[in-house]
Amino acid sequence: MKRKNSMVVVGMLGVAMSLAACGDDSDSGSGSSGESTSSEAAGKVGVILPDTESSVRWESADRPALEAAFEEAGVEYAIDNAEGDAERMTQIADSMIGDGVTVLAIVNLDSKSGAAIQEKAASQGVATIDYDRLTLGGSAEYYVSFDNTVVGELQGQGLADCLGEKDANIVYLNGSPTDNNATLFAEGAHSVLDGIDSYTIVGEQAVPEWDNEEAVTIFQQLYTGADGKVDGVLAANDGLGGAVISVLEGNGQAGEVPVTGQDATVEGLQNVLAGTQCMTVYKSAKLEADALAKTAIALARGEEAETTGMTMDSESGREVPSILLEPEAITQENVQVVIDDEGQSAADVCAGEFAKFCEEAGVS
Repeated sequence: MKRKNSMVVVGMLGVAMSLAACGDDSDSGSGSSGESTSSEAAGKVGVILPDTESSVRWESADRPALEAAFEEAGVEYAIDNAEGDAERMTQIADSMIGDGVTVLAIVNLDSKSGAAIQEKAASQGVATIDYDRLTLGGSAEYYVSFDNTVVGELQGQGLADCLGEKDANIVYLNGSPTDNNATLFAEGAHSVLDGIDSYTIVGEQAVPEWDNEEAVTIFQQLYTGADGKVDGVLAANDGLGGAVISVLEGNGQAGEVPVTGQDATVEGLQNVLAGTQCMTVYKSAKLEADALAKTAIALARGEEAETTGMTMDSESGREVPSILLEPEAITQENVQVVIDDEGQSAADVCAGEFAKFCEEAGVS
């Protein structure tokens, strides 16, 4: 079950922004824009986020971080959300191109529709960037993301640390099969866990569209198929981890079976603090948004962006210039890292019954 790692990482990206801040805020639910008054800034940047269901991060973390980065740079921008609908994403892209964006960044819902958007953009002279997810067979000039294979490696190592060297049955609950990141997460996790002889995989399945409700059904089936003899679960993100925990709670095993996650959501961090989730992976939205803004601004000015390496598009065979950032594993011992980076607020994470867990872990 081992797979070849296709990601190449050269180093961390410096993402400090030094342009003067200007622009104004918009409260529009479907997008925000700031008017550029910087003599150095050129063009207009469009960003299309994927949905509001697979993870709360897109609206709660990425959107505000992107708005802040573009406004600091004095760049005109538009941000919208496809709400999980590939046709809607295509319509948004058409609208943004019609409104004069010179750079378009997308978080694709699937590679086929994403590649079609990029092809049309190119025909209109619009440069494209893959944000967070690589579009296989696409034509993006740059790919901005965290190193997603490393994310999987952190999850795999986190689960191994929680399980120890004992004999253990493991279930994988992977992300959407249409999301290339999900493939990379699984590859990274397998590269760690497949090398531990005392672990046995007793179930593995992908969750279509990262649907958390469907994840409950899928994991229940995997759990039943293993006769309830599950010692650890590699869940690809916090939403799927929460689905797993709900099933384990129903079987009196929550907190006894280590479960991984990703995104350091409020729910994920609360589960980590409560001991029902073994770990999560933090990917700073601020860091990723600043990297996207810097890349988009370079393209808008007709310049080359600073990269950290190349990523192989397994479908086209093309090497895509990439800015790959380093994720961080989060356990009970370092939840404060996320709070200090303003990835989440202590008020949200430590609300209600979780206040005592925060106090015990020194989170404030």
